[in-house]
Amino acid sequence: LSPRAGDSYGVLPRPCRALVLLNPQSGTGRALEDFQAVVQPMLAEADIATTVFVTERPHHAYEKVRDEDLSQWDTVVVMAGDGLLYEVVNGLMERPDWVDTMKKPLCILPGGSGNALAASINHYAGNDHVVKKKLLTNCAFILCKGLHTQMDLVSLSTASGKRLFSFLGFGWGFISDVDIDSEKYRWLGNTRFTLGTLQCLAKLRVYRGRLSYLPVVPEQGAIANGQAGSILPPAGTEAAGALPADSLLVPLCQPVPAHWTVVPEEEFVSVYAIYQSHLGTNLLMAPAARLHDGCIHLFYLKAGISRVALLKLFLAMARGTHMDLNCPHLRYVPVRAFRLEPQTATGIMTVDGEALACEPVQG
Repeated sequence: LSPRAGDSYGVLPRPCRALVLLNPQSGTGRALEDFQAVVQPMLAEADIATTVFVTERPHHAYEKVRDEDLSQWDTVVVMAGDGLLYEVVNGLMERPDWVDTMKKPLCILPGGSGNALAASINHYAGNDHVVKKKLLTNCAFILCKGLHTQMDLVSLSTASGKRLFSFLGFGWGFISDVDIDSEKYRWLGNTRFTLGTLQCLAKLRVYRGRLSYLPVVPEQGAIANGQAGSILPPAGTEAAGALPADSLLVPLCQPVPAHWTVVPEEEFVSVYAIYQSHLGTNLLMAPAARLHDGCIHLFYLKAGISRVALLKLFLAMARGTHMDLNCPHLRYVPVRAFRLEPQTATGIMTVDGEALACEPVQG
C-alpha cells in the first residue's frame, strides 16, 4: 500500500514467516498452481518463508485459525476468494485472545471468482485496474513490501442470535441473488456474475421490508435525541476476551433510536451495505470507500426501476460512474449503522458473499 496522510503503517519483519491458507476449489480451481507459479518465487526473493495449509472442506480454515497457536507466524495469508477470508476473520474473532490475534497482519491474494477485497486494496494502493494474474502479482508485491495498515470490520447481529464479523459487505435482494445464483458457474471465473446478472434481470423481483440507518452526517430535519455514544457501556465493564459491544445498536426487538432515519419506502429491488470500494474485480461500487474510514456505504434500489435502467447501472458500476446517472431509484448514504427488517423471509441475504438465512439483521 502507498502510505497516505494520516495513515499509520507497520512493517513485517525480515525474514518473515507466513501461514498461507489456500482453497484449491475457489474460483476456477487454479489457486494452488497460481500460488506455486506466480507467488512463491516472489515471496522467496523477499525472504518470506511460507507454511501452506490447503483447505479440504468448508469451515476448515475457520477451525485452523480458531484453534492453532499462531505465534509462530508473522502474517496470515489467504489465497482464495473473499469467502475464505470471511471464515478466517470469524475464526480469529472466536479466540479468547482475539484482541491480540486480530493485530496480526492479514493478507489477501486473489484466488476466487469475485476477489472484491483484493481489487479494493489494489485500488487503494493507487494501482491501475487489473484482473486475474496481474491482480495476483500486484497483491503479492504488496505482501513482499511488507507494509500493513488497519481495516474496519462491521459487526452484524441477526434476529436468531448470530454475531458475525464482516470486512466486505452485507446484501439482500438483486445483488445477493446474482452472487448466490451464479455459484453454479464458478468455473467461468468473474464472467459468472455477468451471466447471473442477466438471469436475475429476467425474473426481476421486489423485496418488502423496512430499512433504517444512523447517517454519518445528521440529516436535515432529523431530530437528534442525544448522541448514539450514550449507549456505550461504562469503560472497563467488558470482561477480558469478551467481544466488543455493539455501542451504536439497541436490541433488534426494540425500535431503532429516534435519531436514526427510517426509509419511507418499503419495497426494494436491492439493499447493499458495503465497506470496501469494490464488490468484485469489475464492480467499483463505492469509489469513496477506504480501508478504515469508519463508514458503511449503504446503497439501496427502490422498486419500480426498469430492467434497462438496472442494466445501465450495472454497466456503469464497472467504472464506478453509476451515481452520475442520477437514477431516481438508486440511493446512496454513508452510515455508521443500519438495520434491515424483511417483511417475509424471501430472498437471499449475503455477508461477504456467503449466504445467510433471511431474517432481521443490524450492523
